Amino acid sequence: MAQQPVNVPAPTPPPNPAMYSNPVSIIGPQYCLPYPVDLAVVRKFMTLADGSFTVTDINDNIMFKVKEKHFSLHDKRTLLDPAGNPVVTITEKLFSAHEKHFVFRGASTDAKDLLFTVGASSVLQLKTALNVFLASNTKQEVCDFKVKGSWTERSCVVYAGESNTIVAQMHKKETVGSYFLNKDRFAVTVYPNIDYAFIVALIVILDDINGDNTA
Repeated sequence: MAQQPVNVPAPTPPPNPAMYSNPVSIIGPQYCLPYPVDLAVVRKFMTLADGSFTVTDINDNIMFKVKEKHFSLHDKRTLLDPAGNPVVTITEKLFSAHEKHFVFRGASTDAKDLLFTVGASSVLQLKTALNVFLASNTKQEVCDFKVKGSWTERSCVVYAGESNTIVAQMHKKETVGSYFLNKDRFAVTVYPNIDYAFIVALIVILDDINGDNTA
């Protein structure tokens, strides 16, 4: 039976959503839906177990999990679907002046399977500012997507290129239980026809970068 990536009612559209008439597929067309998709990200603290980072739909159905593996030269995170199949593999170049992440299809780390790269726009910055370059953008003179905002406040926005067109945004989702359960929970709204697996991969990278910076 074919897996249904998401099975949630269409939420109320956010103000001025980016209305793309065609799906913007980065990882796969199955992750592009014609209405906004609301996701919840739950990050458990002080645990090295797999599943410390999970993404659910608004009905608390698990959509993605993150498997982490640390190497001496490269950190690797794998975004898994609910069945445990690798969606993308994220590697990081350590000991580099400009921190850079590489995202590959499935479990691969081969150059031919590179989907996109993510790098900080500056080395020293108080707020998040990341440039995203698709694999086809070999010159990398102008980014394909940009992430701006404050990670500490869980308030980041993903824009299309250098424009003001918003394709996704995240905001803090606090619950009383979060403090007692040692969890960080926040919500993400992905706008219509935008690849929501791509947006989740960006959030995994944001978590990795800011975890390193606050370690």
